[in-house]
Amino acid sequence: MAPSISLAGKTCVVTGAGSGIGRALAERLSRQGCPVAICDWNEDTLNETASGLDGEVFKRKLDVSDRHAQMAFAADVREWAPAPFGMVINNAGVTVSQLAAQAAPEDDEWVMNVNFWGVVNGTRSFLPILLEQDQGSIVNVSSVFGLVGWPAQSMYCASKHAVRGYTEALRHELRGTNVRAVTVHPGGIKTNIVKNARFHMDDLGRTDKAALERDFESVAFTTPAKAAKTIQKGVEAGRGRVLIGADAVGYALLARVMPVRYYEVLKRLEPIVRRT
Repeated sequence: MAPSISLAGKTCVVTGAGSGIGRALAERLSRQGCPVAICDWNEDTLNETASGLDGEVFKRKLDVSDRHAQMAFAADVREWAPAPFGMVINNAGVTVSQLAAQAAPEDDEWVMNVNFWGVVNGTRSFLPILLEQDQGSIVNVSSVFGLVGWPAQSMYCASKHAVRGYTEALRHELRGTNVRAVTVHPGGIKTNIVKNARFHMDDLGRTDKAALERDFESVAFTTPAKAAKTIQKGVEAGRGRVLIGADAVGYALLARVMPVRYYEVLKRLEPIVRRT
């Protein structure tokens, strides 16, 4: 584990800041005196986040899958930043629920472009700045589905496993510097990711999106505010991997102990935690 640091007062960048974990992080960091640069594809929710922040803020409507737009964002944030950078968190994410054999290619491309290439674009855009100042953390949000696979979530799982692999390789590349790479694996967080998902069919064969939304609500045990606190504490403690929620800890343990048969255990537990 790397030495502990403090993010207080340092410039922090948060993508996907219009709601959920991104908004909660922006609010938490702003309260601690951090100038925050925030972006989201939804300008209305982005403005709502910005209006609720206590301190200095730089905001921009942004599609993280647009490499050139990300690079321009980073250049402008660098010029604006009133303090050294402490953390860049690539948080924006989307999902689609569909079976792999019936998958719509445009939906799979949308998920991969936002969840993986958005992370790569954000890393490439801001990493040179952190290396130049020789401090700061690149924090990339994966998922518990970056630890295991789940039916009807093949492309989401693929994107989140890719984020995990990319960030772990980056962590090793940064050895010998004071720049860190951190992977975040949230469990069930009370966000709008399922509500905003593209939906065709869930893992039970249902075509009723409302049923999937109800199921998600029943297993989303962690609030965005709690997730934001866990992320900050993990980054400041020098952790390379941050698990959010008891469910994330459980998934990680199952994947390690039963790397092939973990799904059998999860299915046995399903009636206990899933609303039908």
